[in-house]
Amino acid sequence: MEQHRAVVVGAGIGGLTAAVALHRRGRHVTVLERAADLTPVGAGIALAPNAQRALDVIGLGDRVRELSAWQGDGGMRTPGGRWLARTDAKAAAARFGGPLVLLHRATLVDILTSALPEGAVRTGVTATVTDPGDDHRPARLTVTEGTGAGSELEAELVLGADGIHSATRTTLFPDHPGPRYSGATSWRVVVPAPARPFAPHETWGAGRLWGSQPLKDGRVYAYAMAAAPAGGHAPDDEKAELLRLFGDWHHPVPEILAGVDPDRILRHDVHHLPDPLPAFHQGRVALLGDAAHAMMPSLGQGGNQAVEDAVVLAHHAGAAPGFLPSRALAAYTADRLPRTTGIVRKAARTGALTLLSAGPAVALRNAAVSAVSLFGPGLALRGFDGICDWHPPVGPVPSAEGMIRPA
Repeated sequence: MEQHRAVVVGAGIGGLTAAVALHRRGRHVTVLERAADLTPVGAGIALAPNAQRALDVIGLGDRVRELSAWQGDGGMRTPGGRWLARTDAKAAAARFGGPLVLLHRATLVDILTSALPEGAVRTGVTATVTDPGDDHRPARLTVTEGTGAGSELEAELVLGADGIHSATRTTLFPDHPGPRYSGATSWRVVVPAPARPFAPHETWGAGRLWGSQPLKDGRVYAYAMAAAPAGGHAPDDEKAELLRLFGDWHHPVPEILAGVDPDRILRHDVHHLPDPLPAFHQGRVALLGDAAHAMMPSLGQGGNQAVEDAVVLAHHAGAAPGFLPSRALAAYTADRLPRTTGIVRKAARTGALTLLSAGPAVALRNAAVSAVSLFGPGLALRGFDGICDWHPPVGPVPSAEGMIRPA
């Protein structure tokens, strides 16, 4: 039977970060990914100061900060272009300890995989937990590659980082109701920057939202969200759908849409986990990221919380002598479950606010946002207190010679 000290199921941002963090703490780690390659499903990801500090623990924070592309102040607008609130990048950086860094997910995946040994990530592999194990016996998984027969694998530690529809979560907590449709669908795209400059912005309409943010390489990451029935698709193509919904909004929205390749638009229904799990672990298996606490994107914290999970889990479950799963993983749950439950709920409340569609409710929301902005950036930024000012429970972990390879 093949032996592994730690197995990570899923090679998303959370899974790869956890693999790097465990590797730096001396564990032999194998990442098993169902997809045939690591091409990320997604476009951009915004890493807030809390996630950057988590990446500092594994020696990668500064590499991410070098990709910061914040170009002046932005804010929140109406579809007609009126500013509801202006953001102050310097004030945000001063309050939370650094700027927001927006980068392409593929770039972050490359940074993380460069910090793992050759062969640590295996793609085209389906892994299913069959026994979570306990303090006295290892966890067991069935692993299938391609169309071949499954083989059994044992591990001292298993991390379920297999996303919102996590099979690992279902195995550990079969009675949990699982993800729920939020009532909104989302679109994401990366396009060349329009000829005319623009300020970074998020625009709230009636039941619709649009955001335009610059990337370091000169391209633009654009995202949209709209209230819609679950499972919907455009009758023609998603570019036509976006033009119908947002084509008459303020600059740069029409120009961005003009440069969109319809085949490169990502559309996904937004699901979340409003019902918290009873724990983030069972036996020798722990959950992280969307598998543990999927949230609406309205606070931009989904990926950030997965990164936090990864370094906190490695802090408790590193390769220290006398590793006891019941104690180490219970400490992980105690650290992460209350924090992420609060952020999931706050993201749901904010998401509901952005998707208001009735005229009077939209007018009242916009008036409230404008009123708050009159008191300066501090009051608006206060909503991220306790989120973006988080610090990891441990400082940077020195790497052994040869642990981190050049990108």
